[in-house]
Amino acid sequence: MTVRIRQLVNSLLGVVCSWLMSLSGMLEIYRLQARRKFVMPVKTGIQVRLRTTFKNCLDLGLCRNDGKSQLRVEFTTPELAAEGRSVSIIAVAALAFFTYPAALPAQVKKPVTLSDLVAYTGADREQILSAGAKAEGKVVWYTSLAGSSYKELAQGFEKKYPGIKVDVYRAASNELMARISAEAKARKYLVDTIETTLPLLKSLREDGLLAVYASPHLLKYPAHAKEPAGNGLYYWGVNRESFIGVGYNPNLISASAVPKNFAGLLNPQLRGKMGFTTSDTGVRMMGAILKFKGEEFARRLKAQDVSLHSISGRAMADLAISGEVPISPSIFRDHAMELKGKGAPIDWMPMEAVPTNAGATAIVYQAPHPHGAVLMADFILSPEGQKILENLEFGNPSKDFGFKRWYPEGGLSTAQYDKEATGWQKALRELGRK
Repeated sequence: MTVRIRQLVNSLLGVVCSWLMSLSGMLEIYRLQARRKFVMPVKTGIQVRLRTTFKNCLDLGLCRNDGKSQLRVEFTTPELAAEGRSVSIIAVAALAFFTYPAALPAQVKKPVTLSDLVAYTGADREQILSAGAKAEGKVVWYTSLAGSSYKELAQGFEKKYPGIKVDVYRAASNELMARISAEAKARKYLVDTIETTLPLLKSLREDGLLAVYASPHLLKYPAHAKEPAGNGLYYWGVNRESFIGVGYNPNLISASAVPKNFAGLLNPQLRGKMGFTTSDTGVRMMGAILKFKGEEFARRLKAQDVSLHSISGRAMADLAISGEVPISPSIFRDHAMELKGKGAPIDWMPMEAVPTNAGATAIVYQAPHPHGAVLMADFILSPEGQKILENLEFGNPSKDFGFKRWYPEGGLSTAQYDKEATGWQKALRELGRK
């Protein structure tokens, strides 16, 4: 390609980007590698997508499109999106090759908007975030954490950053989904930062409600514990794990009868003593049994005269302690260890694959308190936030606990996971049918 042609194409891109800048006032491009799409959040609330239709891209940024390259600029306002419509501008250049700019020029000013803050990695990041959050006055945090855990995290944040109040809304994941969806539909955005389970976060991502962000703390997290969005940005980072395994009363279940693996659940000594919760905890354990042992094993397990209980995993631990259900494969490790530490007769054993409930932290795309939103995410993912959760017996995704984790929703879309979970739930009901 001649230098002249390169200059013409770059000029075309420059004109379009300059025009977008004048329209929105301020924008930043994020590259979403999976679809070669650039999402540019803007102050006005308009979402701008810069999409290219180039083929055969090479590592050096040179692309060929059989003599034709197309630049498509698509605008979608909330009103148009509700009607499934958008406004597009298409520029076509007849070229053999062209140079595609990899990114915008390096940032030269301090971050102000959410689109600036989520990607800012300067040495003064915390200082900028804390000062901005103090000016905002508060951060609104939605979480599905239960017990004292969310209160202790909020208190830890407020202690570290005086003058910034944490407004917490705690609810189950399905209730959080309903609330956030209603806010988005009404275009009344209240929440800044979310901490909840992966199926909900996947659904929010699919609905376009999550921002992508970078956090210096995520650099130390393993790959499975952060959801990449490209260019060093992420949709979420896993900040706590809860492990589902066999909880039992050591006063009622002998050491020789305690299962060390799934096969151990068939021990004749356990017949009539075992129970499952029918909540997600039991459903996910049933999913692990089907995945790692198969349907025939599940049918054999039915012969153990298993009882089913419409209660939470935490309540199932209480039944093990009371002796009503001496052993259950649907008890969380953190619940058992917390109760054991208080002197209760309960212990816990992992199977060869441990269903893992992961809670992760994300930032809402239209966060009304952008500095507080990013600062809260950083705090939860920081060593200080992790210490609070570990003291409550939550698992740290960066630590090896000596067993194999299994994320039931791993690699699945929301629809795919829902379909799988429906099958596991059906199998669990069959397990308890006499």
